[in-house]
Amino acid sequence: MHTQSHFLSLLLITGLAALVPLLASRLRRIKVPIVIGEILVGMLIGRSGLNLVEPNPVLEFLAEFGFVFLMFLSGLEVDISAITVLSTRGQKDSLLRNPVVLALASFALTLLSAFGLAFILASRGFVRNPYILGLILSTTSLGVVVPVLKEREIVQTPYGQLMLIAALIADFATLLLLSIAFGVIRKGFTFELMLFLVLILAFVAAVRVSSTLTRRKGLHRLAEELSSATAQIQVRGAIALMVAWASLAYVLGIEIILGAFLAGVIVSLVTGPGESALREKLDALGFGFFIPLFFISVGSEFNLKALLESSNALLLVPFLIGAAYLVKVLPAFTYRLRHSWRESLAAGVLLSSRLSLIIAASALALELGVISEAVNAAVLLVAVVTCTLSPIIFNRIAPIPAKVRREGVIIAGMNQLTALLAERLIRDGEKVIAIGCNAAGGTPFCRGVENIIGNPVSEEVLTQAGAPRAQALVAALDDPADNVALCRLARDRFGIPVVVAWTDDFAVAEQLRAVGARVVQPALATALALEGALRYPSAFDVLADQGDNVEVGEATLTNPRLDGLLLRELALPGNALVMGIRRGGEVIVPHGNTRLHRGDVVMLVGSPEALRGAKALLEGVGFAS
Repeated sequence: MHTQSHFLSLLLITGLAALVPLLASRLRRIKVPIVIGEILVGMLIGRSGLNLVEPNPVLEFLAEFGFVFLMFLSGLEVDISAITVLSTRGQKDSLLRNPVVLALASFALTLLSAFGLAFILASRGFVRNPYILGLILSTTSLGVVVPVLKEREIVQTPYGQLMLIAALIADFATLLLLSIAFGVIRKGFTFELMLFLVLILAFVAAVRVSSTLTRRKGLHRLAEELSSATAQIQVRGAIALMVAWASLAYVLGIEIILGAFLAGVIVSLVTGPGESALREKLDALGFGFFIPLFFISVGSEFNLKALLESSNALLLVPFLIGAAYLVKVLPAFTYRLRHSWRESLAAGVLLSSRLSLIIAASALALELGVISEAVNAAVLLVAVVTCTLSPIIFNRIAPIPAKVRREGVIIAGMNQLTALLAERLIRDGEKVIAIGCNAAGGTPFCRGVENIIGNPVSEEVLTQAGAPRAQALVAALDDPADNVALCRLARDRFGIPVVVAWTDDFAVAEQLRAVGARVVQPALATALALEGALRYPSAFDVLADQGDNVEVGEATLTNPRLDGLLLRELALPGNALVMGIRRGGEVIVPHGNTRLHRGDVVMLVGSPEALRGAKALLEGVGFAS
């Protein structure tokens, strides 16, 4: 019977967790993060509100597991390769303009200023441990920064990448330093602190072993075969890895959230950056159940009475909010070496967002008796204020980047197939630029194609070919290593949206996919085309027969007027029809009640004129928004 009462509390919490996103969707203009809504409803039903939830070991464990899961997913967001890419991009700059150096310098100044303010507050009797408070003030929420950058469509720009790497460094470094600090508080300066090195060495070894295993074709195929239906081997393996690393950290006397975070980084390194089916499933599991339990639990434990009864804590709230912005905004002016004053100020404001890590650190500090319940409540209010206000202020003051209208296709590698491709693209009105020259020595690749003579794997040649504004690039070079290098340049340096490469080598195909290229394997493509002609002759005719006035195309929905619209309410021009929608890693078969979302890739079929009109409508070109 006692267990059944736990289910009643769980019913209340899960019901509210399902209700929060619906309420948040009604407040789109304010853009209140769902996490904040979960904390607020927790306050409503907890000890500072209606007191409807009684603490019990079942809910406490589920909330703690949600906490661990949150740190695991935070590690999953870390893209270590981004540091390498940004460092490579900045090699031609002076050391003081290198983006990684700027991010590290900014974080170092944040630490110094945060410790300085923490010691001032400690001297006035506001807090007991200035070191923990200094680290708490140094945190940044990667989970708030990334969605804002994606929404502004600047995540791939040098400015967006600088903020991304600054948030990544702040998250990783503060979590590591907090784990060490809490270890010192628990056990003092003992030899056991050296066990941090054991954890780091185990992390390096795990990354190497995982990378080796993922290159084995047999294991890769087996994982794919067992990743659906009831097997879900990838999800099971990821969860097992998370629990294993959390347990390893516990055995070594280190905070278990650091172990979970490192497990997430390992999965990120193995699966590669970007969206994947595994990440979507883990997000669904974490944010669908466990993580809301943690945040609602945090809200339910909020002690408003302790805050109101402590004059020091009440005075501390405005000081902490001011300090939270001060320790981020002032160091962000180091970005002035690379960006404008306005961009530097906006970056500092956005990086002032605190959410998951500051709440986690405060909860652990409260558990260890380092801070009082009143101070914990004040820190929680800082998280609520900063992660709500910072994105709003950033969107107001950050300059709106001029949108580059991308057009044209670059083809690197000249042969009969790419010549045929160029002819078809030109016939459809596309601008085509070919890099290189044929055996005749500089004669045109084919009629209507602009020729650029030079090495395709060269920033200067690609710039001359119009890579900064190109819509797509086809890599068809003879040397596989050159193809990989070209695709990496196209994606990382020039941000070309569509990069296509061909190879029949499985290992090279994996390398090309890792740098973000769509891979065409000629032998496989030919077999699929033959199969399509045999099994689906009518559909094949639509794709292959240019005599009919029917084509297939796609467009990315960026028109804000269509965001949230039901498909049956979408009036496409002419005979254009929607035959599919790609959202994240999933392809949706549409019906009338399918709701469109910004960023959807809409697959279309119809006449060329209708497709052009439909694409203009979906992208908002020529339509008032």
